[in-house]
Amino acid sequence: MSITPAQFNKLITKDEHQELEKKVDKIGSNVEKLVSSADYIVNKMDIIETELVSNQAAHDRFEKRIARLEVHAGIKSI
Repeated sequence: MSITPAQFNKLITKDEHQELEKKVDKIGSNVEKLVSSADYIVNKMDIIETELVSNQAAHDRFEKRIARLEVHAGIKSI
């Protein structure tokens, strides 16, 4: 099977192929850094959300204790 001159002109040389591989490797490295950064951010957000829920639960417990103490001491809530 032969190729046409137009098809032949679309073929890349070995040097062009190696240059393209270097660019693909660099892009792959950058994508890997991006994914690692995104993973770090997601992990931080998970920690923050967990702490937020824990904090809210603590506030709720404190409110219940304060309400009981107000009743026991005969103090009117503001």
